Amino acid sequence: MSRTRSSSTARAAAWPYPKMIAHRGAGKLAPENTLAAVRLGAAHGYRMFEFDVQLSGDAVPMLLHDPTLDRTTDGSGIAGTRAYAEIARLDAGSWHSAEYAGEPVPTLRNVARYLLARGLAANIEIKPGPGRDAETGAVVAAEAAWLWQRAPAPPLLSSFSEAALEAALRTLPQLPRALLCDAVPNDWQARLERLQCVAIDVRHDALSAELVDQVHRAGYRVLTYTVNEPERVRLLRDWGVDAVITDAVDRVRAE
Repeated sequence: MSRTRSSSTARAAAWPYPKMIAHRGAGKLAPENTLAAVRLGAAHGYRMFEFDVQLSGDAVPMLLHDPTLDRTTDGSGIAGTRAYAEIARLDAGSWHSAEYAGEPVPTLRNVARYLLARGLAANIEIKPGPGRDAETGAVVAAEAAWLWQRAPAPPLLSSFSEAALEAALRTLPQLPRALLCDAVPNDWQARLERLQCVAIDVRHDALSAELVDQVHRAGYRVLTYTVNEPERVRLLRDWGVDAVITDAVDRVRAE
């Protein structure tokens, strides 16, 4: 067995994360990627949260999924061209419902403090803006390492961007990484080895029991998204999937 494979197997064996992960905080029950969403997911018993982090124009890591502000705030335009001080004044809750009017776009630091104070875990999806893959991977990894330096379990960094994961690897190799995939590439194992990932995170309808077994035999963990039907969650858990990401925190039990 190669040195890279052995190291990956050892890291994957020490898996400190829950079986269920709340998507973007509490998915669709609260405005995504906000502290309100994380609080709601925690109120439903969830102990790990997936959320998207990109950089503002002045390189502040903040929670936002889209490259633009239009869908989830009352602002508009490319998020990565605006200073965070400007973004912080936007309303990131009214688009969802009046109950959440005035909810701000939080920084990674804001959310980390909430999670760490309550012993909750994080899956940080690195979400680079256009042309900022390496920069975002490096900045997010450095910020996450600093914030979680005394935590019992580090945040799991994931991304569809291999360039972002490469930058995170160069910056803080000790932080665990997962490669996000809509469909599983034929060379998935080579990619995981090159990026020194501990896991692959795959859209649930691209998985099979055979693939889960193959990934496990290669020494890696399997995450899957976004699964909102309890019956499908049970099937994936039966296949041995290590963690399931869901919006349905009110219908799918946290464990």
